[in-house]
Amino acid sequence: MKHTLRFRAYLPDDVASEAWRHIDILRQIRNHAVRDYYYSDYNDRPSDYDQHDKLTDWTDRWSTFAEPSRHAAQQAISQIHSDLETLQERRDNGYKVGRLQWQGAGEFRSVSHNQSSRFNVDYNTGDDRLVRLRLEKIGWFKIRAERDVPTAGEIDEVILKKERTGEWYVSLVTSVEDTPKKPALSEIEPENCVGVDLGITSYIHTSENLSVDTLDLSDEYDRYAREQRELDRKEHGSANWEKQRQKVAKAKRAIKRKVLDYQHKITTWLVREYDVVAVENLDVKPMLETSQSAKNKQDAAWSRFIELLEYKANLHGTHVEKVNPDGTTKECAVCGVETDKPLWVREHSCPACGHTEDRDLNAAKNILNRGLKQLGAGRSESTPVQTALPTFTPQREAVDAKRVVEAGSPGA
Repeated sequence: MKHTLRFRAYLPDDVASEAWRHIDILRQIRNHAVRDYYYSDYNDRPSDYDQHDKLTDWTDRWSTFAEPSRHAAQQAISQIHSDLETLQERRDNGYKVGRLQWQGAGEFRSVSHNQSSRFNVDYNTGDDRLVRLRLEKIGWFKIRAERDVPTAGEIDEVILKKERTGEWYVSLVTSVEDTPKKPALSEIEPENCVGVDLGITSYIHTSENLSVDTLDLSDEYDRYAREQRELDRKEHGSANWEKQRQKVAKAKRAIKRKVLDYQHKITTWLVREYDVVAVENLDVKPMLETSQSAKNKQDAAWSRFIELLEYKANLHGTHVEKVNPDGTTKECAVCGVETDKPLWVREHSCPACGHTEDRDLNAAKNILNRGLKQLGAGRSESTPVQTALPTFTPQREAVDAKRVVEAGSPGA
């Protein structure tokens, strides 16, 4: 499987200027390829290889197109067709999607290479914290080696990107061969299985009655609002406006980083602690469009949380099973009878069997039950993993968000 390592990059002024100039030319090539694709006959639209062949004619016609690495230009074109495949998949799944959009100046922000002959790595910098990296036609620059930097031969792809804050980052994509194998279902003990309910009052609530608080981002949002108001007072396009725009971008980045760091710590803890993690397969987009708590749900970034959980499960040999969330809150985890309850009612009370417990705990148990059924389809009822639901309600443990941020995991 692919594994991506991200490093902060420090480009000399001349290299940074050249890199940004090449990226803008790649943006123009990308836009031209998009136009060429949509202007072609619907039944005879070009493939990425067809447009790679056309690149020679384009560079003859517009000499600027020949300045960046030809390989980087081909990568920019290939990305278009990857995006088109994604749009088609969403269209096939019933989503309303449009066309690829034209990208204006500053919207296309990266350059990538996936051939080792196009880049090089130099460890002889005289500083263990820094490693030098070279990209074809751009030049040498340093990256901060907070972890081991793979050799050029071990790197499948290099992506250099300029963030909206003005900072440069480089992502090194490698292949991980020796990932742990997921344990057989028959070998998994019930205590090594968990259901995860994603919520608003708590970020997650597990079937073992562990709840992790949501992050308090009020200070970060206050700062972001202040910087945005200052930006509105500046003359658009002026030097002061650009400086303030970067301050706004940094304030927004602080929010994104804090949420992402939080998600990394929780997902890492889950895949290390359990052999089976069942989680809701939420469709977030309609929830954001219709809910009055859309902002809270957007802060939670559930889609990315699930993506991280699946990604790390492959690295640690953990089963992650996504289940249909419909009715998990209504259904009784003991007898299965459904009971409607408004959002403000935080306790599940079953009129059929009398079972009473926390609403989110009940949902987490249902999620685990559904996940185990999906994993164990066609298996014997005596399989240990299918009897993982506890017959008692454990004492609830609430984990403050600050503990997750400071300690690195809710189990710390």
